[in-house]
Amino acid sequence: MSQGAFHSRLLRQVEQAIEQAQLGGQQLQAQCQRARRAGLLARQGQLDLARQELTQLYQAAFSSPHPVLGAWLHLAEALLSYYTNYDSGARERLLRAASLAQGAGCVEVQVEAQAFLAHLGFVDHQPERLVAHARQCLSLARPADGPALARAHMVVGQALHLADSLEAAQPWYAKARTLAAGSGDDALTSALLYNMAVIRVARLREAELADGLGGTPALMVAVDSVAHFDRAMGVAALDMLTPLLRAQVLVTAGDFAEALPLYEASLPETLSRGLGRLGSSLMADLAWCRVHLGNHDIALAQAREAELELDPACHEDDRGITHARLAQVYAHLGLMDEAARHQGLAREAWGRYRELQARWCAALAELAL
Repeated sequence: MSQGAFHSRLLRQVEQAIEQAQLGGQQLQAQCQRARRAGLLARQGQLDLARQELTQLYQAAFSSPHPVLGAWLHLAEALLSYYTNYDSGARERLLRAASLAQGAGCVEVQVEAQAFLAHLGFVDHQPERLVAHARQCLSLARPADGPALARAHMVVGQALHLADSLEAAQPWYAKARTLAAGSGDDALTSALLYNMAVIRVARLREAELADGLGGTPALMVAVDSVAHFDRAMGVAALDMLTPLLRAQVLVTAGDFAEALPLYEASLPETLSRGLGRLGSSLMADLAWCRVHLGNHDIALAQAREAELELDPACHEDDRGITHARLAQVYAHLGLMDEAARHQGLAREAWGRYRELQARWCAALAELAL
């Protein structure tokens, strides 16, 4: 399979392992490494290539089933599911992959699955679940399991960062960066850069909307560094999300005319790719842009739509951002009762988010670097 513009060192290592296994007549080993390649392609954003690889492997597995190959296939399918629709439903496949791998004595799939299960614990804001899976990964992992260890350390760092403990997060981030670089996992390095920027931007928006703090954000360099790295490495997984991150920074900085086209270009695909939980806060930002650009009728319509798009799965910080931004929109449009209602809902959401941060801190206290 041609790697095209991909520059992942880890992918090249897997390609070499496939070639060596094929030359040595180790068919099962070659198939397992091909399944691993499919997962890596999914993480790189090369979803069509990943699906093609898996389709071929399913045909082979049907004629010669093996539990180790089954574990690798479940792992790769989970990654493809997640990176196609950002769907935490990948959890069931990951649990199946871990179970099959444990029964077959395949430690590599076990630690990979546990690391990504910890990742989903973070995505779903489930502190206790994250800690349980991270602990499993860290206890099972061997020095050769660098990519899984890198993910586990990144996820714990993100959780500490989200809990407003950046100082405690830094050693975990540093270890994740070292492990990713050492194993050639450029997709993980990309995710680390992006996720750190996401949390910093979220804290920036929170400071503006919950605490009333102003100031010019200095985060655009961090956001742009994600795009620069991904272009250099051929990583496409974040192509849809990075422009939205940039737009959020621009809105907070008051650059509404520049933010508007980024939202218009990227929001429809975001909503179609299983990220509806983000839609309400981003559409509220879009309405705020419209207000400042004089498009009051469209702003009101989009504010109403943002309310309707409040997903039950929306995280409490995003819910707080949505309500606080809508309060600004309605106040600017002279709808003071609506503004007051949303301001009250924002305060309630921020309160629940503070409770979640306390849960993160309590759960993460069990882990030590």
